[in-house]
Amino acid sequence: MSEEEVYRRFIEWLNQTWWQMVEADEMMPLIKARYTPEEAELLTEIPFSGRYLEELAELKQMDKDKLREKMDTLARKGAVFRTIRDDGIRYSLNDSMFTLLRASFWHGGEDTDTKKMAPLVNQYFYHGFFDQYGMTDLKGLRALPIGETIEDTREILPYEEVAKVLDSKEYFSVSICPCKHRKNIDPDSPNCSYPTEVCLHFDRLGRYTVENGMGREITRQEAEEILRQSAEVGLVHGISNYQKGVDTICNCDPCCCIWFEAFHKLKHTKSMDASNYRVRTNPETCIGDGLCVKRCHMEALRLEDSPETKGRVTVMAAENKSGKKELTNKTGKVAVLDPELCIGCGVCAYKCPTKSLVLERREVIQHPPETGREYTERVVKDFTAARSQAGR
Repeated sequence: MSEEEVYRRFIEWLNQTWWQMVEADEMMPLIKARYTPEEAELLTEIPFSGRYLEELAELKQMDKDKLREKMDTLARKGAVFRTIRDDGIRYSLNDSMFTLLRASFWHGGEDTDTKKMAPLVNQYFYHGFFDQYGMTDLKGLRALPIGETIEDTREILPYEEVAKVLDSKEYFSVSICPCKHRKNIDPDSPNCSYPTEVCLHFDRLGRYTVENGMGREITRQEAEEILRQSAEVGLVHGISNYQKGVDTICNCDPCCCIWFEAFHKLKHTKSMDASNYRVRTNPETCIGDGLCVKRCHMEALRLEDSPETKGRVTVMAAENKSGKKELTNKTGKVAVLDPELCIGCGVCAYKCPTKSLVLERREVIQHPPETGREYTERVVKDFTAARSQAGR
């Protein structure tokens, strides 16, 4: 079998799962950059659900110890998921989205292979690879509101309260943001100025990243500090889009994040899914400084002329609480919201100097899928319907 045939057969196998490798100029060069021909041949027919080493050795007709060595190497490359259990080690093949958009860049390396992959992934993203998420309204991440920006916390749902999400976790890790990293090492992409070590993973996924050199273990307190610092610089908390067993909180920037790029550049109808909150503005105290406009990833806020507000003073408590400070509207403008674009993250409200922005509950509550399994089933159903309609 020729090398080209080996790779084609492997791509066909990858396409047996929920996510598809689509034809584009970057597809084959990218697969060749990530997998050697030997790795592609080995991984073809490896199941996408966990199997013990003994099962895989029989499937591939290989010596168990030799197979373990190869599978452990592939786990460190992000091509295989490796889970340690009391009764043994299980391996499964990672789908192409997990490998190419996430695991290949979590380690933050700048080795030759990673540098070769980055521009290919970046272009493949634009040339069809991520179009699949345009087939469903259920996105991979959901905005997790910054707690301090919520007006009334008495009815906040457990899956939207950061503290309760963290309370449910036993293991914490942090990785380099793959979206930022692949842009930063791509000579044809502008560098991202936002912090990069901001991808939080929990429990099974967290252990996987640490055991395979894609992240480092942190404490619950360190996770909270990363979330605080991310909010300070204007990153959106994006959490796994289901209620129970979430394994990820990303901290997303407007320039590199796959969800915001999908909205702004690929023209998908949504970015990440919105929280059950929406910003409310207060023109009576707004000083028109435009900070909220700059911090909004969705361009949901704008400044509008309000001549009567020019020179108006808003009195606020000083930061040390021992006095007061006067803030003046020097522009004669106030912030106005496009409610259809707001995802309810709270990034704008978090730094508003006059607290003129708060998150309030939406009129209709939308509950995300209860589990990751339900999420996947719903997305696959949407993908299948869209592909069927397109005759694919």
